[in-house]
Amino acid sequence: MTDTLVRSLKAGLIGSGIQASLTPAMHMAEGVAQGLRYEYELIDLNALGATEDDLPRLIADAERRGLAGLNITHPCKQAIISFLDELAPDARRLGAVNTVVLKGGRRYGHNTDWWGFAEGFRRGLPDADLGAAVQLGAGGAGVATAYAALSLGLRRLTVFDREAERAQSLAEMLSPIFPKADIVAGTDLATAMRDASGLIHATPTGMTKYPGLPLDPELLDERHWVAEIVYFPLETALLKEARRRGCRTLDGGGMAVFQAVGAFRLFTGLEPDAARMLMHFRSMTG
Repeated sequence: MTDTLVRSLKAGLIGSGIQASLTPAMHMAEGVAQGLRYEYELIDLNALGATEDDLPRLIADAERRGLAGLNITHPCKQAIISFLDELAPDARRLGAVNTVVLKGGRRYGHNTDWWGFAEGFRRGLPDADLGAAVQLGAGGAGVATAYAALSLGLRRLTVFDREAERAQSLAEMLSPIFPKADIVAGTDLATAMRDASGLIHATPTGMTKYPGLPLDPELLDERHWVAEIVYFPLETALLKEARRRGCRTLDGGGMAVFQAVGAFRLFTGLEPDAARMLMHFRSMTG
């Protein structure tokens, strides 16, 4: 590694309740391996007593302090868009941003979540039946997981959200992008699960801060595969119950690692070693 590539770089993560996030450790370890002096900080809305309304101030502060980029997580993935200068095509289609590059006084929004979920799914559930799936959650992460599953060839997706209009909006947004798929907002979870081959969980339920199950466990059957986005804890109550019932499962680690792979590439301009980042993640989660 030449001296010209050994440079300092700073990045951060904006979100709520993110003190347990492993994203900083993944970025900084890969940075060290690539010869960078890499600092990655948490900008926790809860710790700061801040809300989504403070995003303009937080982004401006990051720019002032010379951060190369920001990762964005719950609950800011959609709210952040109003404060960006440009959106990459995938971020524009999805209406959600998880990675912001700060360069030359401009703010560029990207979405590496969908690719992260797709890559994790391809590796972890390579033979999954993609005939029909139920998705719980239609927020920023849910937009990405739905887009990813449909990109992988899912033929029918039924979306549920506590805010029914949000599920409907997601179905309407994705239908023209994937005209061969049947994408609907669900009204009867029991019936949808009975007809589905898999379940995608894209809500915060199961996180340390939001414990519990996102659905009645009686709706799970051994024929279902279950894909999770939560990775702290890595074994959520949902995955534990799904495995107990004989389901094939995918934890949230793959999405966590591969979205970080994409963000690292965007922040640094260097090609990350995905296998090394995955190994580091697994070493931190046991």
